[in-house]
Amino acid sequence: MSGPLERIALISDVHGNLTALEAVLADIEAREITRIFNLGDYVGKGPRGREVVEICQERCEVNVLGNWDDFLPDPHRKYDDDALRWWAGQLGEGQGEWLRSLPFCHDVTMSGRRIRLMHASSESVHRRVRYVHDEAEFLGQFANTAATIGAVGDGPVPDVVGYADSHDPFYETQLERRTLFNTGSVGNCMGDPTPLYVILEGVLDSLEPAPFSIAFVRVPYDVEAELAHALEVSCPSLKGYEAELRHGIYRGAVELFEAGRPLTAYYHLPGAPPRAEPGAAPSGGAGATSSS
Repeated sequence: MSGPLERIALISDVHGNLTALEAVLADIEAREITRIFNLGDYVGKGPRGREVVEICQERCEVNVLGNWDDFLPDPHRKYDDDALRWWAGQLGEGQGEWLRSLPFCHDVTMSGRRIRLMHASSESVHRRVRYVHDEAEFLGQFANTAATIGAVGDGPVPDVVGYADSHDPFYETQLERRTLFNTGSVGNCMGDPTPLYVILEGVLDSLEPAPFSIAFVRVPYDVEAELAHALEVSCPSLKGYEAELRHGIYRGAVELFEAGRPLTAYYHLPGAPPRAEPGAAPSGGAGATSSS
């Protein structure tokens, strides 16, 4: 082994859920992990985007652009949706500019593996690669594109890619040891709504083979306290927020859930009924073309 093993905590998709973020950060601190990388989507959905941004600016060594971070504070966007306007209004002075200036991706080397960390896809923060994907989508995540080259240069393609956006955690390895994983979400993870983050462990900045691990960590938190605050401040789309935090069900599927429609297959099976995108605004508009 070429050096000591070190750990990096990867968090993502906090979406204004300050209570969940604080619980996850406390767990990271208890494990004595000092390096935290954030893969984007600090704002929207939850009621405390401003506070989340403040904490991540202070605590996260690396911060990466998410789709909500790009479109929500866009000064050229016409807000035809009251919810989007409310969430944008929660941002503090200069936070919108800071969010939109974040890098598209970040590369790091660990235990002989070139790792790329980004929010959604290698092409755009607004293009989703789902849990269920085809070979072309899998391979596309490892490509150097105009977006990745603009952030980290036109170097070797990565061996490992970690991303967020869909709120559905997974780990997949294919030929040539390509490894793709999704970090899930701190603020509103799907399926199991318990906040989730990832720990990378290995020998940093080394191209020599060494032990390497990707660990998923669930952290319980006070869901009721978060929802009570959201109610107190009249957070928009509260019914959808509650469905995501309590049940791990996208807000776009609330009507199906309340009607007793089985949801165990609606996300994965071909021909399943359509649902709202994870990050879509509750009534269409600007968020309808974005990822979670």
